[in-house]
Amino acid sequence: MLRVGSGLKGSEVQNHSMSASWLIALASLLFATMGVCVKLASTQYSSGEIVMYRGAVGALMIFAVCSVRKKSLRTTIPAQHLLRSLTGVTALCLWFYAISGLPLAAAMTLNYTSSLWMAVFLGGGALVMGARGIDGRLLATVIVGFVGVVLVLRPTLVDQQMWHGLAGLASGMVSATGYLQVAAMGRAGESENQIVFYFSIGGVLGGAMLASVTGWHDHTWQGIVLLLAVGALATTAQWMLTRAYARGRTLVNASLQYLGVAFSFLYGVVLFDDVVTAMTVAGMLLIVGAGVHASMLRAGRAQTSAATATKTS
Repeated sequence: MLRVGSGLKGSEVQNHSMSASWLIALASLLFATMGVCVKLASTQYSSGEIVMYRGAVGALMIFAVCSVRKKSLRTTIPAQHLLRSLTGVTALCLWFYAISGLPLAAAMTLNYTSSLWMAVFLGGGALVMGARGIDGRLLATVIVGFVGVVLVLRPTLVDQQMWHGLAGLASGMVSATGYLQVAAMGRAGESENQIVFYFSIGGVLGGAMLASVTGWHDHTWQGIVLLLAVGALATTAQWMLTRAYARGRTLVNASLQYLGVAFSFLYGVVLFDDVVTAMTVAGMLLIVGAGVHASMLRAGRAQTSAATATKTS
């Protein structure tokens, strides 16, 4: 009986991991599809407008779901949500601007440098807190990743797209701070619904403020459909990621997220005739590889810290 029970538990864990993997893969596809919609919408709307409508659709979707499920969206940490909105909306505006002017795969990859930036922030924070040294493997990983960044950005100098490239890189850096803030809010007891809802509200306000400066544009039916698609795809993909991380293995999930780069590459070549050079592809591979390795090192550190805490308690 014990063997059967153990086998069932192992089977359930495996099934959950497989389910999470499929959710991550589908979420990556939806995010890449959202990138397509953003690129198409950017010919008619500014980045601020797209961010605003994305936030409005997301907030309405979450509010509707929570209303049906009788879930409260009240929060006790409004200041943290405000800070999260500031960083998240800034990152979104930068990323959408990058998508408007870069090959889709390049813009997606630069945003995924958030894993490298997180390694930089966490390593720097450890040194500030008095750590004796930094993990040499992590330092090498970050260096390799940023060599990839240079290779991805190099073609933008030739094509007069440098500002778009720098915006994409900055979106990854700001996104990293946002992820750290989300982790802190999770530890404070905030649910994913609360975090995403207030971030969406922040997107509405921040996007509207930016659009008021850059200007508003008239709607078309095609534009309305694209804006609705951006919001729906982003919110659905975020829900899938949340469920996947709750059910699957963090390291596997973090690695599978980079499927978004592959999907974006295919979309860019097929839909936009993006010309992606060998140098850019090499850079993307270095960034993806470094990002996955950085996730592995962080996971290893977390396990070591947990084991140490268990021994000393």
